[in-house]
Amino acid sequence: MKFNKWTLGLAAVGAVSLAAVAQAEEKANMVMTATSSTTLSGYIDTSINWNLGSGNAQVPGYAFNTPAKQDGFNLDAVLIRIAKPLDESEYAAGYDVDLFLGPDGSSLGTSAIGGGIGSDFAIKQAYVNLRTPIFGTGIDWKLGVFDNWIGYESTESPSNPNFTRSYGYTLEPTTFTGLMGTYKVNDMISISGGIANTTGPVIGGEQASLAGASFGRAQPYKAESYKTYLGSVALTAPKDMGFLEGSTLYAGFVNGWSGGATTSGVQTSLYTGATLNTPVAGLKAGISYDYFNRPAPGPVTSPGGGAFPPGAAGESWANAVAVYTDYQFPDSKFSVHGRAEYFWESRNTGVVAGPDKVFALTGTVQYDLWKNVLSRLELRWDHQAGDIVGGGPFASGGYYDVSQSTTGGVNAGVGTLGGQGKHDAFLVVANIVYKF
Repeated sequence: MKFNKWTLGLAAVGAVSLAAVAQAEEKANMVMTATSSTTLSGYIDTSINWNLGSGNAQVPGYAFNTPAKQDGFNLDAVLIRIAKPLDESEYAAGYDVDLFLGPDGSSLGTSAIGGGIGSDFAIKQAYVNLRTPIFGTGIDWKLGVFDNWIGYESTESPSNPNFTRSYGYTLEPTTFTGLMGTYKVNDMISISGGIANTTGPVIGGEQASLAGASFGRAQPYKAESYKTYLGSVALTAPKDMGFLEGSTLYAGFVNGWSGGATTSGVQTSLYTGATLNTPVAGLKAGISYDYFNRPAPGPVTSPGGGAFPPGAAGESWANAVAVYTDYQFPDSKFSVHGRAEYFWESRNTGVVAGPDKVFALTGTVQYDLWKNVLSRLELRWDHQAGDIVGGGPFASGGYYDVSQSTTGGVNAGVGTLGGQGKHDAFLVVANIVYKF
């Protein structure tokens, strides 16, 4: 089966196994446009969530997990992709437009400067794709809005081994507006590099304001040079490495402007991960490590000589380690996927809302009974292994059984750190995705 470059990229960083994708991925449909090779594809992602216990006001803070999704039926996302992939010609050209609709689209946070953030209609990707025939195999370029390229998991749930996202994914940027290039050195080595306006998902740049004036990207006096820089390298095991053939090692970084008028403007994300084939047919293993750092906010002087007020928080940092296992039963529509992860962050200036230390286990069973349909059942356990970020025995942000809370005032309904408060969250999810 021939896989597109995005699928191969996900496999390279360990997001999916090619065996699982081969079973679930459907051929894109040709559509009548001025460009005959334009394709239309996408999916409808739905779920049924059951948060075991009597309270769901405070839920684990991983991406796309909100109280509104608990204990009920959900439309998570609708993806509509219109694209013309690059062909094999030297000066190939194409494009990709991904429209991301629904509650997950609102959480993604992509919006033009001046527009309202939080709409259920989001542009996930929209870029022009070009190839320049230099340096042997040529460089493939993307100019516009494109997905984050570091991490083990994708924004698109059907491309991941599990339905719920990891804490590592939660730490990573999601979308950039800029220019990136990918160069395949040989069958073993591929490198990518790019430059973008900011680390944030807002199309065009971040939003910041002073005295009612709104502007994007870095502060105006730095906007020309203060950009975000991205880089990565992927190593693929060659054929002479036996059962390890096709295994990949991936590393990448994102460093650049983030935040608004009161921040220092520096944010760094580091990632390294691997996916390994094993001697057992259909069994793959993966590992990932994510690191996030944002220095303490400080005073920033405006071009007119005034000063933005300094932020009160200190340095923010976070780490996430995860181990993955995937097994595709031979000649079967049945597969199982497991993930174990540990997350820890700065206690008083946390990156992810909730405890400063979390241990989580996720198990997913997938059986694709219907054509074009991905169907899976997932169990997840998140355990609070540390204190609530922000300090204090009644600080909000943890996930507890609210029915057992004995506190009052502004934090009424939030369980204590000990005693009657619960330190565990259990989730059962049925996920049905139709791909077209």
